[in-house]
Amino acid sequence: MPMTERTLSCLGLHGFHRVAYTEWAGPPGAKTVLCVHGLTRNGRDFDDLARVLSRRYRVVCPDVAGRGKSEWLTHAADYGYPHYLADMTALIARLDVEAVDWVGTSMGGLIGMMMAAQPGSPIRRMVINDVGPLIAKEGLLRIASYVGADPVFTDLAELEAYLRKILASFGALSDAQWRHLAEHGARRRPDGTLGRAYDPAIAEAFKTIEGDIDLWPVWDAVKCPTLVIRGAESDLLRSADAAAMAVRGPRAQLVEFPGIGHAPALMAADQIAVIEEFLAAG
Repeated sequence: MPMTERTLSCLGLHGFHRVAYTEWAGPPGAKTVLCVHGLTRNGRDFDDLARVLSRRYRVVCPDVAGRGKSEWLTHAADYGYPHYLADMTALIARLDVEAVDWVGTSMGGLIGMMMAAQPGSPIRRMVINDVGPLIAKEGLLRIASYVGADPVFTDLAELEAYLRKILASFGALSDAQWRHLAEHGARRRPDGTLGRAYDPAIAEAFKTIEGDIDLWPVWDAVKCPTLVIRGAESDLLRSADAAAMAVRGPRAQLVEFPGIGHAPALMAADQIAVIEEFLAAG
């Protein structure tokens, strides 16, 4: 199915901002799947998954505010889950659907979890990729070590080499997949050099990390059928916490992928197949 790029004007605390998203049309009348990326990533991470899912679904992949082609916010303090939830609600309204299936990686999984916990939530079925209601301090500190640094790269090859290093826990990706992540994860600076395609100000929230983040009351309020995907070596979603997600709240189905940390890239055929099977069951 063809992919189109669109934008939506959303209202935040300090004015309007533009949110970009890609849309894979799917068959006429198809159910809608919303795919939401991780902290420093963008909606184009889901191209491989969307290409497969669009045989049966309409697939929409937004760039969360401050990432990818979406506009940067004027106030760093606005980068937070209340803002992201409001933007995703506006996007669902734009899509003119009563319900969506949700696939969320890391931050995108937390946005989905918070939305699914609300009464009357539009989320029908949910896939959460390598994050949960107890977020390990160890993983947060690792992410904080590079988020917001805003390194400068002379060319795309240099940026790709950097991503291969800091995102090595994504698993064994092909050269083409690494290049895809680099191409869509780059921004052109005024002097012609490259930077990562996100606002460094998103790192502000990581300056106050004091311990694990406990969101179990949110998880326990989720009612929709849920699949949890975990990288078996993840430092953000610990094994015991993932196991607890299978017996609390929505009592999620849990699938782990060996040899991968935080977070499975959802580009491999076996990872895509697990998601496709779960969504088709509903």
